[in-house]
Amino acid sequence: MPLLHWLNKDSATKAAAKSAYRLLEEVPDLSYGEKDSENLLIQGDNLEALKALLPFYAGKVKCIYIDPPYNTKSAFEHYDDNLEHSQWLSLIYPRLELLWALLGDDGSIWISCDDSESHYLKIICDELFGRNKFIASNVWQKRYSRENREAIGDVHEYLFVYAKEPNSFKQQRNKVPLTERQARVYKNPNNDPKGRWRTIPMTAQAGHATSEQFYPVTTPSGNIHYPPEGRCWGVAKKTYEKLLEEGRIYFGKKGDSQPNTIRYLSEVDGVAPWTWWPSDEVGHTDESKKEIHTLFGKKDAFDTPKPERLIERIFQIASNEDDLVLDSFLGSGTSAAVALKMNRKFIGIEMGGHAEKLCQNRLKKVVDGEQGGISKAVNWQGGGGFRFCKLGPTVFDEFGLLNSEIKFPTLAAHVWYIETRLPLGKKKRSPLIGIHNSTAYYLLYNGILGDKRPHGGNVLTAKTLELLPKFDGPKVIYGETSRLGSARLKQENITFKQIPYDVKAL
Repeated sequence: MPLLHWLNKDSATKAAAKSAYRLLEEVPDLSYGEKDSENLLIQGDNLEALKALLPFYAGKVKCIYIDPPYNTKSAFEHYDDNLEHSQWLSLIYPRLELLWALLGDDGSIWISCDDSESHYLKIICDELFGRNKFIASNVWQKRYSRENREAIGDVHEYLFVYAKEPNSFKQQRNKVPLTERQARVYKNPNNDPKGRWRTIPMTAQAGHATSEQFYPVTTPSGNIHYPPEGRCWGVAKKTYEKLLEEGRIYFGKKGDSQPNTIRYLSEVDGVAPWTWWPSDEVGHTDESKKEIHTLFGKKDAFDTPKPERLIERIFQIASNEDDLVLDSFLGSGTSAAVALKMNRKFIGIEMGGHAEKLCQNRLKKVVDGEQGGISKAVNWQGGGGFRFCKLGPTVFDEFGLLNSEIKFPTLAAHVWYIETRLPLGKKKRSPLIGIHNSTAYYLLYNGILGDKRPHGGNVLTAKTLELLPKFDGPKVIYGETSRLGSARLKQENITFKQIPYDVKAL
């Protein structure tokens, strides 16, 4: 597979590993709605924010959408979108690496881009994710009117899609709603009480046909039809007779044509997505600007928002209610707003003051029942909430030692992740973090056993060992120190790791 090389690529490929692992600290005054909401709005550098999410969300995100700066050499107020190609590639590479680690086995990542970097982006994604993980390059018609300013009018952008398990994605992805234009073929000339319908040819290729798919069909006028040469009837004779009895066979206006089956519009649950996304179906830039101007006015508006209908289409295809979606280039907050309205859980990351000025403000309006964008289409009445978080101090200091202010749940999640590469999830406060591959992992820290004295909790002693939840098998125990000799550790099948020295940075 061809690889892409650029200045400082070596540094870019190591940036995710070298990025500081930081705490996430909630800011209650900026959180809104449900106090215990699982929705997160994070302010800070998205590389460090993604790193901070790993111990808690690795492999848990169903759908990731990002709209990174396109390197168009135009000065955006909120982004440095005037980077050289090598700088842009070095920016996007480590972020994609961490996003892929957060994506679930049943998940997919969707990336907006234009011609400025799309070809380079495709090669990077192939390198990081694997070419066999590629699903599609969707084309979004972002403009609907012609202009004469350019040699050839720029009216589209791309949406690259990759999935952890493409076969699973193909089976689980949702259909998209039928548009009225697509539904025009469904009519009701006979006032059928079941509503509008269309005919479907009743023949099929004969390659794998059974003998029951070859039989004569007699029309109401008395004509007899057989399948054309090389073809068979699409249904067995018994199925045909049942459809005929139900009035689901159509023989033409005169009742003498080759049989067709009847499909009612009410039975159509959508159509398979395709790569052409026209503006009349998923919105355009004029629509998105009107949405953002309605929310914030023209003065404070974000320069390049996406229309809510575009994000709605992505979430329709790639997720279901209660699934977790993530956007690490949140911009004006569109994807988080759409996630709320579609009853998805979300994590949104945005840097700088407009994380509060734009995103937090917009999401408050959505929780309160804001009626712009897709609200009426999805019958959004408000509700839910989000927690606003900032990046806190690093877990490790400049010498790689553990920050003494780290609390037990945070360190437990970190230890579990570096041992298993899995998120810890919600656990009861217990020294037994979890069991993975027939090995139990324990953490003695912050007086987890209720006593901060050396013999009572953070130090592995014979007494402490008796208090630990029992497990008959290999055990890894993290603690300040061990008072058990090597023979006893071997007898108990224990590998002891000392805090902070054996707690590694990610």
